[in-house]
Amino acid sequence: MIIEYHRPKTITEALALLARNEPVTYALGGGTELNQNSDEKYAVVDLQDLGLGGIAIKGNNCVVGATATLQEVLEYKGLADDLYCSIEHEASYNLRQMATIAGTLVSTDGRSPLTTALLALDASLGILSAVDKTRQVHLGEWLLQRHAAQRGEIIGQVSWPVNIQLGYEYVARTPADKPIVCAAVAIWPSGRTRLALGGWGAAPTFALDGPEAGGIENAARNAYSQAGDQWASADYREEIAGILALRCLEKLKNN
Repeated sequence: MIIEYHRPKTITEALALLARNEPVTYALGGGTELNQNSDEKYAVVDLQDLGLGGIAIKGNNCVVGATATLQEVLEYKGLADDLYCSIEHEASYNLRQMATIAGTLVSTDGRSPLTTALLALDASLGILSAVDKTRQVHLGEWLLQRHAAQRGEIIGQVSWPVNIQLGYEYVARTPADKPIVCAAVAIWPSGRTRLALGGWGAAPTFALDGPEAGGIENAARNAYSQAGDQWASADYREEIAGILALRCLEKLKNN
């Protein structure tokens, strides 16, 4: 239950509100998560007047403001085709109109197609803080510590390289369902290859980062060897993870 609503005009004001111990205060982006029914009493800080939107290519990186919606990213030209696929798989058209890229990452779980793709792309987050202003954190590192994040911090932007190839593949009960297993493979011009897997756990799983793609099937299988839950057995996910990793690799070789 929302007990306070704030719409600050400056980032400094927003960070000060979010740093409070009482009441518990959350950043409000698109509201697709916070607007769901909850018995918890909390305050919200609406970020829409802080100028944190926008999308731009800067050098070899795509830089997306925290409050840019998924639909805005989907409609931005010049990104990897399979990144667009992961966004379409992430949410329906109506939800993409509301959900922000930062909000999607904050509320992510292991079944998020977009977070899986961004993890493969070695995306970075620009964290705004009253303590150390702005710092860059790799998405993989941030996912491991996000629940222990300091109060008074928000994601200001998300960035990832655009001069690389990305392949995304998934298996789900229906095409519109969240994946039981998904794989994203990114390959740099140097040959560097990263593999991320989704479909299980609290966050997508980083499985491989090497100078080339050798051993990618084994890396995928090893990463999901214990990935059993109510949706699928670990044996099933282990096998499918290897298949999807190879399928992504084959797709990129044929491009």
